[in-house]
Amino acid sequence: MLTTLYGRIALVLTVVFLAIGTVMIVATQQMLEVEHLVELATALIIGTVAFSLGAALIVFKLLTERLSTLAEAMDAFRVGSLEKVGALPRGNPRGDEIDRLGHAFREMSERIVDQFRELQAADETRRELLANVSHDLRTPLTSMQGYLEMLLIHEGRLSPEEHHSYLQVATRHCERLGRLVGDLFELTKLEGHETRLQSEDFPLQELAQDVAQKFALRASKCGIRIDTGFDPDCPPVHADLALIERLLDNLVENALRHTPAGGRIHIHLGPAGDEVEIRVQDSGEGIPAAQIAHVFDRYYQVDRGEAGATGAAGLGLAIARRIVELHAGEIAVESVVGEGTCFVVRLPAAARNASPAGC
Repeated sequence: MLTTLYGRIALVLTVVFLAIGTVMIVATQQMLEVEHLVELATALIIGTVAFSLGAALIVFKLLTERLSTLAEAMDAFRVGSLEKVGALPRGNPRGDEIDRLGHAFREMSERIVDQFRELQAADETRRELLANVSHDLRTPLTSMQGYLEMLLIHEGRLSPEEHHSYLQVATRHCERLGRLVGDLFELTKLEGHETRLQSEDFPLQELAQDVAQKFALRASKCGIRIDTGFDPDCPPVHADLALIERLLDNLVENALRHTPAGGRIHIHLGPAGDEVEIRVQDSGEGIPAAQIAHVFDRYYQVDRGEAGATGAAGLGLAIARRIVELHAGEIAVESVVGEGTCFVVRLPAAARNASPAGC
């Protein structure tokens, strides 16, 4: 009980009243013996009472000052003044009741402030996302509407070649719109904890070759060469096959967008301790050092104009990063302006005794 504030106050008051009682008893005894000591006893009693009242007032003032400070901070926090929280004394969790109350309020308010700021950041991200989505949706929709209106206005007056060309352009914009909506849906699903990994052990060699062949025709039309290379001792990977295929698709597609005609894209697989390392290297324009930290952000594009021309939604690398995070892996960028960019991914390797297959 003596460790609490009220316990200490009770002890002090008990001692004071015992002193008063002792003085009164002694004074009474003296009064019985000597009549002239009555005045002395009265003075002692009055002095003791006055001292007790003064001590009580001092203790009360100390209590009210601390409580007033805490109450002011609570009132300020209630009306939304978050700065007051930082100025509030932290309090001692092992002190008296007021100390413990102040400590509990400080911890509670700090958690609320952190959550509030996280909500503010999420709201700002949502606003930026809506603005970017609106822009990327409006661009293909406007173009598609324009070409379709031209077909209606000039119906019967266009040559078959012009008619076919207009339909092709409208179809391309429709496909771009579909890719954007698909990317948005996939990224939202990956970030919303709705994805459950279907992890299994499998060699990456065959998957990497399939991805390279998937983009080979498109690359050849652009005059770009895609090839693969594998270390012979590369272990199989333990991951979700469908998501890793999407990861490679996004990295290769990003490389295609930034590699000029006559360039090369190389996919390399190799061991890295207990992990498998995937390197997707291109010979494109490279990324300035100041922008490397932002390449995985939603809608961030080093060259917006070029990306927009090729129909990029700016979500591919964000999806790639999220896939790697779900696998507890790592993704990094190495780039030299004018020489090219290399995306390096590390994923957990399968247990060595799980499968004799190589990468």
